[in-house]
Order: sequence, then structure tokens, then C-alpha cells
Amino acid sequence: NRASAPEMEDDEDAEERACVLAEAAALKKLATDYMHPEVGVTATDGAAFGRNYFNRASAPETEDTDEAEERALVLAEAAALKKSAVDYMHPEVGVTTTDATVFGRNYFNRPSAPETEDDEDAEERARVLAEAAALKKSAMDYMHPEVGVTSADGACFGRNYFNRPSAPETEEDEFADERAEILAEAAALKKLAT
Repeated sequence: NRASAPEMEDDEDAEERACVLAEAAALKKLATDYMHPEVGVTATDGAAFGRNYFNRASAPETEDTDEAEERALVLAEAAALKKSAVDYMHPEVGVTTTDATVFGRNYFNRPSAPETEDDEDAEERARVLAEAAALKKSAMDYMHPEVGVTSADGACFGRNYFNRPSAPETEEDEFADERAEILAEAAALKKLAT
């Protein structure tokens, strides 16, 4: 019982410390088991057992490793195809990359590139081509009246001025032919008379 001697703990404190250290060791073991499931479980008690719910006969079928790898490969290919299709169908999105070593050359704006037309020239060309297409359509409509006029608009309509009841009467083909013959004979007689 000298004054410089370390203090001695009593039995209650020693038991409490032993209990806390045992709990800390058990918590450490539990945390290690949780963080490292690959280690597996080892049992020293012969009466301890467990049931495997995955390999039992009544368990639902699961994929083999080969099938799972094949499925992952097919899904990866489908995702790559989808990305390619989106890139093809939406060129306005552009190409983005995160690799600093990837670069490309613009073959359109380089000094040795052939001259391209300005926006104004392109607009003028488009306007001229549209006018030419409209003129071609008008010419085709004029040269081929047998094709007829088709319209998809239900509000469009026209009136036939030749077959309406109030139209002036026109000659039939027989009368028109007879009149043409009479006029031809009269012209021939007039020529003979002079």
C-alpha cells in the first residue's frame, strides 16, 4: 500500500471491464462476418445445422452461370445496338467523349477543302428548285388532262360549267361534223369562183 503504487480495481469493475471487452469482441466478429461473406460460416457444434433453400428439390429453377453470362452478353449487345441506332437516328445530338486523347479532323473547314456554297446561295438554290418542281407539276397537269384532279381536302369543290342545267346548249358531234363539211364545201366553191 505504498503511495506510488498503481490503483487496484475492485472485483466489480474487473468483471464489468471483462464483460464490455467480451461484447466488443463479439461485435467485431459479427462485423467481420458481415463485411466478408466470402469467408463462409464454420461451426464447431455438431448439433448446429442449416437448410439450403436454393438447392433443394422444391426450389424454383435458377440460371446456370453460363446462361447468366450469355444473358449479360446479349443485353450488353442490345444496349450497344440501341446506342448505335440512337446515334444514327439523331445526328443533331453530336458526338461526345471524355477521353482527352481522342480527336478528329474536320474535312469540311480545312483550307484545302473544296469551296462550299454560302447559306444565301443554298436558300436561293432551294427556292429555284421548288419553283421548278411546281412548274413541272403544272406542265404535267396541262399535258395530261386525262389524269384528272385529285384532292384530299373535303372542303375543296368545283362546279362544272358545261353540264349544268343553265349552261348554253352545245352542238352534238353529228351536227358539228356536218357543219364542218358544209363550211369546207363553201370554201372550196368560193375558191373555184375566184
